Amino acid sequence: MSAYHLAQLNVAWMKAPLDAPEMADFVANLERINALAEASPGYVWRLQDEAGDATTIRPFGDEVLVNMSVWQDVQSLSDYVYKSAHTEMLKRRREWFERVEQAHQVLWWVPVGHRPSVVEAAERLAHLREHGATAQAFTFRQVFPASPESVESRA
Repeated sequence: MSAYHLAQLNVAWMKAPLDAPEMADFVANLERINALAEASPGYVWRLQDEAGDATTIRPFGDEVLVNMSVWQDVQSLSDYVYKSAHTEMLKRRREWFERVEQAHQVLWWVPVGHRPSVVEAAERLAHLREHGATAQAFTFRQVFPASPESVESRA
């Protein structure tokens, strides 16, 4: 068993407020997609408030939604993102979210049992944007193996 788990952060700039009619389908699917993640093999944890909602957590600004979670490994997260009903949401993301040129998702390794903070996640995203994919902050396109060096923050 590995001493590390995979953390991920995904940020998205909304085209409209969550209570706007154009966001209704996205909002209507949140509970179902979150439940799907939580029931997926390899799922460990996700960022949420006391009510189980992550949409109220807005450290990057009022128009930016944050999704942060921890998984047993890259394959578990990849299977959920790209091989489950979650793909329905991915296909429709341009309906609800702005297209951005900068990195908006980052992956990094954490020790088993660690729950990353939003500050930690923001540092990893900033590291990816500044340095490209490294062992400390990477993407699905260029995965790095877990190691003690990869867990150290380089932000």
